Amino acid sequence: MKYKGNPEYKPDSPSCTGILLTNLGTPDAPTPTALRTYLAEFLSDPRVIEVPRFLWWFALHGVILRTRPKRSAELYKKVWTEEGSPLLSISRKQAKGIQNLLDTQFSGDIKVELAMRYGNPSIESALEILRAANAKQIFILPLYPQYSAATTASTFDAIADVLKTWRSIPEIRMLNNYYNDEGYIAAVANSIEQYWQNNSKAEKLLFSFHGLPKDYVDAGDPYFDECHATANLIAEKMNLKKEEWIITFQSRFGPREWLKPYTDKTLISLAKDGIKSVNVVCPGFSADCLETLEEINMQNRGFFLDAGGKEFSYIPALNDSDEHLEILSNIVIKHCQGWGK
Repeated sequence: MKYKGNPEYKPDSPSCTGILLTNLGTPDAPTPTALRTYLAEFLSDPRVIEVPRFLWWFALHGVILRTRPKRSAELYKKVWTEEGSPLLSISRKQAKGIQNLLDTQFSGDIKVELAMRYGNPSIESALEILRAANAKQIFILPLYPQYSAATTASTFDAIADVLKTWRSIPEIRMLNNYYNDEGYIAAVANSIEQYWQNNSKAEKLLFSFHGLPKDYVDAGDPYFDECHATANLIAEKMNLKKEEWIITFQSRFGPREWLKPYTDKTLISLAKDGIKSVNVVCPGFSADCLETLEEINMQNRGFFLDAGGKEFSYIPALNDSDEHLEILSNIVIKHCQGWGK
């Protein structure tokens, strides 16, 4: 293997600290062709689909990539904006905002880059930008508050695949999770309380997290426990009574059992039991995306209302709010202590 070096490097070359923000990813366009490319990369990841490769290859290429891209493209069209993918446009604003804050708060030169685990901008392209900037240290911040092998560990895999081709490896630090960060918990609690002040408080508050196959957790993935810890910390911060809130899991895929209770079935059950109003918040998403804007605020809204509910409100993710950017910047500074001097 020919290892990549930086031909512009000199011993006295200016260096910087690199910050790599990562999120899951998004297609380049809401079209079947773009979705086929995106889903092929996403669903080929063995961290995401833990089944024998030869069996999954036939299912993926023989069935899923022939049918799912068209359906998924229609869903993305519902949330696509003039700026493109909501996840990508919000993530870019997050990266810019964090860069601006760190320029005034960090003690040395710092460069923030954004990457998506699947799709663009790729992890490889972002790391190459940091390499060209002579980043001597790189801090990786996956924007997943709760750890899962299917998200955080998969990000590590992709980064390692790039770094193993470099001749000179920078010092690396990577955040595992931040589900119990005091600032993060306070920010989610504040966003809920602010929403209630500006609108109204529903009879039930649902904390809806992205789902995960149950057997992943049975095998030792800490995701389920961290989701429950997140919701409990927020509820405690807000002094909520136990009967006021529920933890649920959304976005299941395929016939296997996923983490329960399911968000859609819970909403239907609540409506049938006479609950007339619900608020839904998704503390596992750092930015609004298809799973929040379409799945929760459109599909699941319909499930609740069709079952007899009267008022459904989705409380937006923290996105690029000033409080969220400050929290993420503080996390960077905390974990980059000793760098940049």
